[in-house]
Amino acid sequence: MAADEIHNTVADSLSAAPAATTPSDDSADKRNGHQGKRGGRDRGNDKQKKRKHAGFGSAKGEVPDKREQVQNNRNAKRRRVIDDENNGNSYMSIAFTPEEIAAEERRPKRKVAVLIGYAGTGYHGIQINHKEKTIEGDIFAAFVAAGAISKANADDPKKSSLVRCARTDKGVHAAGNVLSLKLIVEDEDIVDKINQHLPEQIRIWGIQRTSNGFSCYQACDSRWYEYLMPSYSLLPPQPHSFLGKKLAESAKDKGVHDQYIERLDDVKNFWDGVEKNDIQPILERLEPDVRAEVLRKLHDTQDQDLTDEGNPTQPDSDVVAKDSEMKDIGEPPDAPSDKPEEPNPAADAAKKELTPVDLALREVKAAYVAAKRRYRVTPARIEKLQQALNLYLGTHNYHNYTIMKSYRDPSAKRHIKSFQVSPNPITIRDTEWLSLKVHGQSFMMHQIRKMVAMAVMVVRCGAPLEIITDSYGPRRISIPKAPGLGLMLERPMFTEYNKKAAGLGKEAIDFAKWEAQIAEFKDKQIYRRMFELEEKENSFHLFFNQVDNFRTDYFLWVTAGGVEASHERSDRTEKVPKALEAELGDEPDGVEEVGTSREES
Repeated sequence: MAADEIHNTVADSLSAAPAATTPSDDSADKRNGHQGKRGGRDRGNDKQKKRKHAGFGSAKGEVPDKREQVQNNRNAKRRRVIDDENNGNSYMSIAFTPEEIAAEERRPKRKVAVLIGYAGTGYHGIQINHKEKTIEGDIFAAFVAAGAISKANADDPKKSSLVRCARTDKGVHAAGNVLSLKLIVEDEDIVDKINQHLPEQIRIWGIQRTSNGFSCYQACDSRWYEYLMPSYSLLPPQPHSFLGKKLAESAKDKGVHDQYIERLDDVKNFWDGVEKNDIQPILERLEPDVRAEVLRKLHDTQDQDLTDEGNPTQPDSDVVAKDSEMKDIGEPPDAPSDKPEEPNPAADAAKKELTPVDLALREVKAAYVAAKRRYRVTPARIEKLQQALNLYLGTHNYHNYTIMKSYRDPSAKRHIKSFQVSPNPITIRDTEWLSLKVHGQSFMMHQIRKMVAMAVMVVRCGAPLEIITDSYGPRRISIPKAPGLGLMLERPMFTEYNKKAAGLGKEAIDFAKWEAQIAEFKDKQIYRRMFELEEKENSFHLFFNQVDNFRTDYFLWVTAGGVEASHERSDRTEKVPKALEAELGDEPDGVEEVGTSREES
């Protein structure tokens, strides 16, 4: 049975299955024969019997024992979420009838580490939950379909003690990650059986026996991540954008304009060249009235204040308030798609009704994107980025780089071992890409994406590097999070556990034996998706274009005025403009958080 087919059995089966009638595989033996403990009290099989309330005011009748009460409460809560909040559907609870459970052969479970890789495109992160399609949801369903998890335990991942090594958020990839849980692994070909029930973008590399107390999250020493981004991300904001104007004005006001221009170095005249060589020829071909209207719309778009909804405060039906239509610009005719294009008569009709002004605007915007893609970064610019990344090394307070953490929260301090940008960019089609690799003990939600965005913003805006150091201080500043499509968990490290495992006769947790398979998987399933999605949707262009054109003081820490020039959010519950929510990443992208650990997204 395929993963999706198993998920679809939930709604019908939940109503038929009793709340909690079948114990988990490892618990049946614990319910028998332990007598004479704790002062000679006979605890024996009485655990399975109903007990009566005693004492004044107690309810009459029989009540379940504590273990059964916990199970009943858990089942009731699960049913409420599935039935009331998700229309009877669930991605983490696969129910079978009592007859199906009773007919299944009981087999022993073993604590294991499952080494996995996945492309996060189309998934709502790794962490399993009832409401969204996740990596763990598909893997859990594949475990059940392959017989690695019994039908009795298929309704709740907690019964199998499922733990992930590193949490990845919506759209984020992993060449290597680890799950620890209890599985039935008697079959020699269990890995192949599980992979048969998974899509090609999720792979199980191997399953290794561990000690019974093993937790991949606690045993992980550190984690390696890679972030890929187009080199044009280092280009400065366009001079006529809101942020571009503020940078120049602030530098002049503070008397540091020469230093600001010097830090821009080889890109200080980039946009002047684009205007002269790419944009002006388009405008000169237009009729005077069309040209004037095109310029008005471009400038009105960039000069408007935004409401909480992200709309212009001075609405004009002709003003293009957001650049979302750029998702379609720059896509090659033969660009592959994950799904066939469905007919859309309304959209087709709208395209046919494009005015000369609309067509000219599209041409101008496409010219800007094409100019960005032609950019090739210089070694000097890469070195400036490396200097910014070096300021992350060591232990610092990253409360500004995540959500829901204050400056005084000890857990906001994290240790970064290395952060390197490759000096050798790679060119895919017409876009040049940079690879950044970071090695740290652990990361908080959004931390890496905000670290990348901070370093890139400092370089592209010609800001002093000291801004990064200032961000470790108590003042709360708003740092955007770079697009998730560029982030990949390279692999977690288990150095100390592997030393102990050798002495216990256990196999080390090491991805080296699957290196060739992983390299092929990264090229085909991860890198290809990154490059194609960026070319199709212009994700990085849209991200920086929106950050540059939001008429807000949230990001003015990047100007010569420093952190004092930016908006300080004094209350963590303070409402931010909806147009900024995606860039700031204050919401956990709809993924249910469990416990206190909030790993990188």
